[in-house]
Amino acid sequence: MAVAASREERVGVEASLAFCTATDAGGATVLRVPAAPESPMLNRVVGLGVDRPATESDVDAVLAAIGPGVSFYVAVARGARPAELPAWLRDRGLTAGWGWMAFRRGVEDVPVADTTLRIIEAVTPHQRAAFARIVRVSYDLPEAVEASIATAPDGGWQCWLALDGDQPAGAAALFTTDGAAYLGLAGTLPEHRGKGAQSALLAARIRRAAQLGSDVVVTETGELQAGRPSNSYRNILRAGFKEVGVTANWIGQT
Repeated sequence: MAVAASREERVGVEASLAFCTATDAGGATVLRVPAAPESPMLNRVVGLGVDRPATESDVDAVLAAIGPGVSFYVAVARGARPAELPAWLRDRGLTAGWGWMAFRRGVEDVPVADTTLRIIEAVTPHQRAAFARIVRVSYDLPEAVEASIATAPDGGWQCWLALDGDQPAGAAALFTTDGAAYLGLAGTLPEHRGKGAQSALLAARIRRAAQLGSDVVVTETGELQAGRPSNSYRNILRAGFKEVGVTANWIGQT
């Protein structure tokens, strides 16, 4: 993996390796999910200009590594070098997309969630399948990716379901490495939103991160923009996370 940033920046990339293929190119890591070529959230370039200043040749190398027929993001992290990097991407036909705000917090003072939903860990094949379906529906992903999402626990993720009675309503997961915990793969089915699923799932994952010896928890969601949904953003802040900064996403199509 080409990304050589801080452990808080690495943990999310390492988590993605559970269901993405990874190629090193141009000093960056190219993440691909062949079953979902139309999803830039899953097909993305991370770490460009992080470990060392990028060159225009690096930009061309990562674009070539993505392959044909793919919608993708090139993530330009805070502090990525050089300053000309966004202009180089624009020159190659990419456009500025929806950036992701990064958040962090310690593992102390786990928030108390007010919900009637029941939280369980997804460990059986049936529970894993329900987890994968909720994630797929929440992010409007193709059905073909459900099978790979269901294998996330095999790649080091720990996964939970929020149940309304016996009905799966929400899902979320945790990945830990090197004392850092990453919260991702979180979603709630439309008919169950507003019941406190994600607040309860945030609390469960922070608690587990502490039990596993992590000292920092990180997560991300779309940056605040007029006309964009912000429920996830508010839930994260209510859970005690602090904003770190925005990673710009440049969107392209090969």
